[in-house]
This record gives sequence, structure tokens and C-alpha cells, in this order.
Amino acid sequence: MIKLIATDMDGTLLNAAHEITPENQAAIKFAQEHGITVVIATGRAFYEANTPVAETDLKVPYICLNGAEVRDETFNIMSTSHLNHSLVNKITTTLKKEDIYYQVYTNRGIYTEDPQRDLEIYIDIAERAGQKADVEKIKNSIQKRIDNGTLKIVDNYDKIEEIPGELIMKILAFDSDLGKIDLVGQELAKSPNLAVSSSSRGNLEITHSDAQKGIALATIAKQLGIDLENVMALGDNLNDISMLERVGYPVAMDNAAPEVKAVAKYITDSNENSGVGKAIMKFLKDENQLS
Repeated sequence: MIKLIATDMDGTLLNAAHEITPENQAAIKFAQEHGITVVIATGRAFYEANTPVAETDLKVPYICLNGAEVRDETFNIMSTSHLNHSLVNKITTTLKKEDIYYQVYTNRGIYTEDPQRDLEIYIDIAERAGQKADVEKIKNSIQKRIDNGTLKIVDNYDKIEEIPGELIMKILAFDSDLGKIDLVGQELAKSPNLAVSSSSRGNLEITHSDAQKGIALATIAKQLGIDLENVMALGDNLNDISMLERVGYPVAMDNAAPEVKAVAKYITDSNENSGVGKAIMKFLKDENQLS
């Protein structure tokens, strides 16, 4: 019996317009009304993850930055895991050697050295997902984040660690040369203290090895006294695998990467067709768990 549900955001809970469809919202509320905790598990930082949720009346806990930060329904930080100087240096040295662009995610914001490269990244992500990139909309979104301070432009990243209270939680690297990205990912993955995953073909999401969605979800389940066999997890990309391989109900989206479908027991509809909502209702209602 399902007692806890965790869903990824991009490519899973969110459609191409980065919205949570009414069908998905209704299914989440149905689960919550029957005492089931629904958690959002995303590679996004909280200040990015909360934006589409704030447009609804949903209240959920968050696993952010692939598990580097966990927040409860009232946004209180429950746990964090950051990269120390040695690990940051290892990552950035490897990326710079191959001339791979990257952003730095901290507990306070996202740092970029080149907003134009950021624009190229988001356009590429949309196109690799089979979507037509709305360039003006992406530009406006980047500018809005700059204006509200969540995206910070710096000449270089070297001084970030010197800012009091600033903790580096994740490094997001990107390159259109997929062969080069794969090689660098394999090199960094050799470190036992690093977790290397991906939320889109062509990027690398690099966190501390303790910061993985699956580890964070297992911790939440333990705190709630729920066996992982009674947990559903839904996702579409490589950074979701650590969740799916741990739970009793691993669900891949129809648009998921082949590697994700390989570890899933169930396939639901695509993110464009409210696959999350359909999966929740299938298991909770259609299969008579709840009426």
C-alpha cells in the first residue's frame, strides 16, 4: 500500500510550460486527503522549485538540488549537504580542463559568469526534450531571476567560498559535445565523495555523494515510519534513478530516458499528458487502494 509519493519536476510533474496541470494538482490533493505525503524531488534549487508550486494551492515538502537540501511544507530547512573546498576544486579543475561551462548553486542563489551561455543551455534543454524553445520567454525568465537576486552574475567563481555563510551545494555543467560530457562525468564519478547525475542530455549535476534524491527520500520515509516498499517515486531522467531503484513503486514517464525506464516497474503517460496524476490515480483509486 502506497503511503508516500515522490515526484520529480522537470519532464515529470511539470509540462513544457513549466506548469503543474489541473489533473496533476487534483491527484496530489486526492493523495494528501487520504493521508499520503507527497514530496517534490528536484534538481532545482528551492527558489526555482517553489515558483510553479506557488501558482497553485499545493503544500508539499521539497527535496531540492538532488537531495542537497530538504525543506518541509512550511519551507523550513530540515537538512543540507554541501561540497567542501577540496571537492569544489576537483570538480572545477576537471571542467575547466575540458573547457566545459558550469553554474554554481549555493544555499543563497545561482552564480553565473555568462548569462548568454545560460540562455544557450536552456534553449538546448528544451530542444533535446522535443520542445520548441521560446527564446523570448527564456530571456525574460533569466532577467527576472537576475532582478530578484536568485541568479547572480560574477566575473569568476573563485570568491564565492569566501562569502560568509555561502555554501556550494551543486555544480551544474553543460556542453553540447555529448562525448566530452560523458567522459568528464565518468571521471568525476570515480570520486567516492561525489554524486554525478543528469537532468537533461548534455548536462551534469554534481553534488556531494550524500546529496542524492534516493538518499533524501529514504530518510524522509524513515522519519515517517514508512517502509520503502510502500513508496512511489516518479521520474524521467538520470538524477531520478536513485529514487526509483529504492522504492516499491518505481514509475517512469513515457518521455523518460531509456536508463530510467530500465529500472522502473511501471510506465505512465508523458509529462505533457499529466502522467504523474494518471499514475497516482491508477494506483490509489483504480486498483482499489482508496475509494
